[in-house]
Amino acid sequence: MTLSEQDKDRIIEMAWEDRTTFDAIEYQFGLKEQEVIELMRKEMKPSSFRMWRKRVQGRETKHLQKREFTEGRHKSSRQRQITGNKISKR
Repeated sequence: MTLSEQDKDRIIEMAWEDRTTFDAIEYQFGLKEQEVIELMRKEMKPSSFRMWRKRVQGRETKHLQKREFTEGRHKSSRQRQITGNKISKR
């Protein structure tokens, strides 16, 4: 699968957001968690990647099945409702 630079930027942005799940990224872009990790490793500086992995590893909010809440979750003001269509940046 070939991703545009715009898609890569959006995936990285979504991966950094604490409450955007890997499931949402998979639904929108078709990338599984491991593929997101590989993309982050490839596109980021090594120190930034290590900081992100430390932050995300074991974080329950990044996994839909592990969440304790279903409603009232935070949504970034830059993130539109995910409908399965590609989300364009501003």
